[in-house]
Amino acid sequence: QVQLVESGGGLVQAGGSLRLSCTASGRTFSNYVLGWFRQAPGKEREFVAAITRSGGSTTYADSVKGRFTISRDNAKITVYLQMNSLKPEDTAVYYCALRTKFPIVVVPSTRAYDYWGQGTQVTVSS
Repeated sequence: QVQLVESGGGLVQAGGSLRLSCTASGRTFSNYVLGWFRQAPGKEREFVAAITRSGGSTTYADSVKGRFTISRDNAKITVYLQMNSLKPEDTAVYYCALRTKFPIVVVPSTRAYDYWGQGTQVTVSS
Protein backbone atom coordinates (compact mmCIF):
# COMPACT_ATOMS: atom_id res chain seq x y z
CA GLN A 1 0.00 0.00 0.00
CA VAL A 2 1.41 3.33 -1.05
CA GLN A 3 1.83 5.92 1.69
CA LEU A 4 2.84 9.56 1.51
CA VAL A 5 3.93 11.14 4.77
CA GLU A 6 4.36 14.89 5.04
CA SER A 7 6.20 16.87 7.67
CA GLY A 8 7.44 20.39 8.30
CA GLY A 9 4.30 22.46 8.64
CA GLY A 10 3.77 24.97 11.42
CA LEU A 11 3.15 28.56 12.39
CA VAL A 12 5.38 31.32 11.03
CA GLN A 13 5.24 35.08 10.76
CA ALA A 14 4.82 36.79 7.42
CA GLY A 15 8.15 36.99 5.63
CA GLY A 16 9.40 33.83 7.29
CA SER A 17 10.29 30.44 5.86
CA LEU A 18 9.27 26.82 6.22
CA ARG A 19 10.43 23.61 4.58
CA LEU A 20 8.00 20.80 3.90
CA SER A 21 9.03 17.21 3.25
CA CYS A 22 7.12 14.27 1.86
CA THR A 23 8.30 10.66 1.56
CA ALA A 24 6.61 7.96 -0.47
CA SER A 25 6.76 4.28 0.49
CA GLY A 26 5.05 0.99 -0.13
CA ARG A 27 6.04 0.38 -3.75
CA THR A 28 8.88 0.70 -6.20
CA PHE A 29 8.34 3.47 -8.71
CA SER A 30 10.23 3.52 -12.00
CA ASN A 31 9.10 7.04 -12.77
CA TYR A 32 6.71 9.52 -11.23
CA VAL A 33 5.82 13.11 -10.49
CA LEU A 34 5.75 14.36 -6.90
CA GLY A 35 3.86 17.52 -6.20
CA TRP A 36 2.34 19.83 -3.64
CA PHE A 37 -1.18 21.16 -3.49
CA ARG A 38 -2.83 23.30 -0.83
CA GLN A 39 -6.31 23.94 0.42
CA ALA A 40 -7.39 26.97 2.42
CA PRO A 41 -10.64 26.98 4.41
CA GLY A 42 -13.63 27.34 2.12
CA LYS A 43 -11.54 27.04 -1.03
CA GLU A 44 -10.78 24.30 -3.51
CA ARG A 45 -7.53 22.42 -3.44
CA GLU A 46 -5.03 24.15 -5.71
CA PHE A 47 -1.77 23.25 -7.35
CA VAL A 48 1.42 24.68 -5.84
CA ALA A 49 4.40 22.95 -7.46
CA ALA A 50 5.58 19.61 -8.81
CA ILE A 51 8.74 17.89 -9.99
CA THR A 52 9.46 14.87 -12.16
CA ARG A 53 11.68 12.05 -10.98
CA SER A 54 13.49 11.88 -14.29
CA GLY A 55 15.19 15.13 -15.22
CA GLY A 56 13.82 17.09 -12.32
CA SER A 57 11.51 19.22 -14.43
CA THR A 58 9.63 21.66 -12.21
CA THR A 59 6.41 23.62 -12.51
CA TYR A 60 5.08 26.27 -10.15
CA ALA A 61 1.83 28.09 -9.64
CA ASP A 62 2.15 31.78 -10.48
CA SER A 63 1.29 32.70 -6.90
CA VAL A 64 4.45 31.04 -5.52
CA LYS A 65 6.99 31.58 -8.29
CA GLY A 66 10.16 33.17 -6.98
CA ARG A 67 9.28 32.35 -3.36
CA PHE A 68 8.90 28.55 -3.27
CA THR A 69 11.39 25.96 -4.48
CA ILE A 70 10.60 22.29 -5.03
CA SER A 71 13.33 19.65 -5.03
CA ARG A 72 13.58 15.89 -4.72
CA ASP A 73 15.78 13.07 -3.52
CA ASN A 74 15.18 10.12 -5.82
CA ALA A 75 16.98 7.63 -3.60
CA LYS A 76 14.60 8.44 -0.74
CA ILE A 77 11.53 9.04 -2.92
CA THR A 78 11.20 12.33 -1.11
CA VAL A 79 10.10 15.75 -2.25
CA TYR A 80 10.79 19.02 -0.49
CA LEU A 81 9.11 22.39 -0.67
CA GLN A 82 11.19 25.31 0.53
CA MET A 83 8.83 28.20 1.19
CA ASN A 84 10.35 31.66 1.62
CA SER A 85 8.82 35.12 1.97
CA LEU A 86 5.63 33.55 3.26
CA LYS A 87 2.42 35.57 3.16
CA PRO A 88 -0.80 35.20 5.16
CA GLU A 89 -2.50 34.06 1.96
CA ASP A 90 -0.19 31.03 1.92
CA THR A 91 -2.04 29.72 4.97
CA ALA A 92 -3.53 26.34 4.08
CA VAL A 93 -3.25 22.61 4.54
CA TYR A 94 -0.49 21.45 2.22
CA TYR A 95 -0.84 18.04 0.58
CA CYS A 96 1.77 15.92 -1.08
CA ALA A 97 0.64 14.07 -4.20
CA LEU A 98 2.14 11.35 -6.38
CA ARG A 99 1.43 10.83 -10.06
CA THR A 100 2.39 7.48 -11.59
CA LYS A 101 0.07 7.49 -14.60
CA PHE A 102 1.47 7.83 -18.11
CA PRO A 103 2.55 10.31 -19.33
CA ILE A 104 4.87 11.16 -16.49
CA VAL A 105 4.64 14.92 -16.79
CA VAL A 106 3.54 17.61 -14.41
CA VAL A 107 -0.18 18.18 -14.58
CA PRO A 108 -1.51 20.95 -12.29
CA SER A 109 -4.78 19.17 -11.55
CA THR A 110 -5.83 17.14 -8.54
CA ARG A 111 -7.39 14.53 -10.84
CA ALA A 112 -4.00 13.69 -12.34
CA TYR A 113 -2.53 12.31 -9.10
CA ASP A 114 -2.96 8.76 -7.83
CA TYR A 115 -1.91 9.04 -4.21
CA TRP A 116 -2.20 11.69 -1.54
CA GLY A 117 -0.76 12.42 1.86
CA GLN A 118 -2.80 13.40 4.89
CA GLY A 119 -1.73 17.03 4.75
CA THR A 120 0.25 19.36 6.97
CA GLN A 121 -0.98 22.71 8.25
CA VAL A 122 0.91 25.87 7.36
CA THR A 123 -0.22 29.04 9.10
CA VAL A 124 1.30 32.43 8.30
CA SER A 125 0.48 35.22 10.72
CA SER A 126 0.47 38.87 9.69
